[in-house]
Amino acid sequence: MLTYADIDPKKSAFIFELDNVLYPEKDYLLQIYYLFANFLEYVEAVPLAADLTAFLKKAYEHHGSDGLFERARSAFGIDPKYRENFFRLHVTAKLPLPLVLYPEMLSLLQEIVVDRKQLYIITNGNPAQQLNKIRQTDWNGLEKYLRVYFAEEIKPKPETDVLEYVLTAHQLLRKDILLIGNSAIDEEFAEAAGVDYVDVADFR
Repeated sequence: MLTYADIDPKKSAFIFELDNVLYPEKDYLLQIYYLFANFLEYVEAVPLAADLTAFLKKAYEHHGSDGLFERARSAFGIDPKYRENFFRLHVTAKLPLPLVLYPEMLSLLQEIVVDRKQLYIITNGNPAQQLNKIRQTDWNGLEKYLRVYFAEEIKPKPETDVLEYVLTAHQLLRKDILLIGNSAIDEEFAEAAGVDYVDVADFR
């Protein structure tokens, strides 16, 4: 398992993806499903929120988030007009519980800050949704050290335009950067940009 002490001390800037790198994305999505199920029970009386929440959780764990509303609609006869509510919640929901960083990532972020290195998040996905996640994450005071960039506002990863922008804006050199991600897209992004890459799994 990697620790901060194992990282090249010459690295002065660390770039992270958000979902499943700094926190588990399922912690966000399962709260969205809970909120949607309770909303639907409130306005329609059926299905029961507990039943729909359990179904959405199980379907997500087996099949992922793609097509999840359609699965629930087929199983429970949900009116298609609620599709918009379902997806709007993904962007605007006020969560019952804050999102919590992976312990290893919290320790890593804290050590980076104590060492006076720079922290960046470059994240793919809907910028409004990603910002909603960031705002509801318990950063333990680290939020003031974060610089956040939404790749979709420039060009989604693995295109490197957003990194080129960050390099210029903050006068960084490629050799100074370590990118930490969890997917083939992140790895391709780092390789195309010419920066070093570590998979977050190596820290666990």
